Amino acid sequence: MPSSRHTPYSHVQSLSRGLALLHAINRSAHGWASIAELSASTGLHRTTVRRLLETLQSEGYVRRSASDDSYRLNLKVRQLSDGFTDDEWISEVANPVLGELLQTLVWPSDLSTIDGDCMLVRETTHRFSPLSFHRAMIRQRMPLLFTSAGRAYLAWCSEEERGQILQLLAAGHDEQASFARQPALVTQMLDKVRRQGYATNEGEWHEQQKIAAIALPIRHQGGILGCLNVVFLKKAMRVSEAAERYLPALQAAIAKIESRLEASRGGEIGQSGSLPA
Repeated sequence: MPSSRHTPYSHVQSLSRGLALLHAINRSAHGWASIAELSASTGLHRTTVRRLLETLQSEGYVRRSASDDSYRLNLKVRQLSDGFTDDEWISEVANPVLGELLQTLVWPSDLSTIDGDCMLVRETTHRFSPLSFHRAMIRQRMPLLFTSAGRAYLAWCSEEERGQILQLLAAGHDEQASFARQPALVTQMLDKVRRQGYATNEGEWHEQQKIAAIALPIRHQGGILGCLNVVFLKKAMRVSEAAERYLPALQAAIAKIESRLEASRGGEIGQSGSLPA
């Protein structure tokens, strides 16, 4: 009679490698990584990494950013891991909305989230805008006090969080730290933002003195998950003119993002679209 003992299963190498890639992306800085970075961290050949990523992408567990060819965890991973952060969640949900917004505004937009003492660009339409002046905005760190996105976040986040952020900024040794150590000026600026209903900057960031922007916060469950802006050249129009032209589209885009965020909590969002290739 044949033996009743169970035949031992061999190690499935492809599955092990695929899981190693998911773990590597989850551990990577800000939750995204390039093929070269994943190859270095896992020891797998780049061709193997690319093939496995294509399979994981087709199954809905990772997605490729059209902005810089990096890979990040997809919404489906929330079913498997706690490592899928809210920052990546909002990035995926907002991605197709930014593509639609670009068709209306033409000027580029950035979606950013708080990252310590700065705003970190998670998604952008710079690559696809014919009016773009910066092509590589993904992962760009923007100062909180000198950009519209940072000012929008500070104006509408909780008082407790605002205090912690300003304390962190004031401990620095740069121009932003000097500003943060003047609470009356900071309060005056943020009060103005709240009164007018949107944040602005007009070249205050020394690295982008020719640039202006307006921004609004993205809210969810009583908190601020990030901010969305529209960026334009100062010489093209006044900020007040930009607000009149573009705030309705910006508000509509944010309303759509917030609605999708709410729906995704109940698992109602499937595979999202992406920015134009």
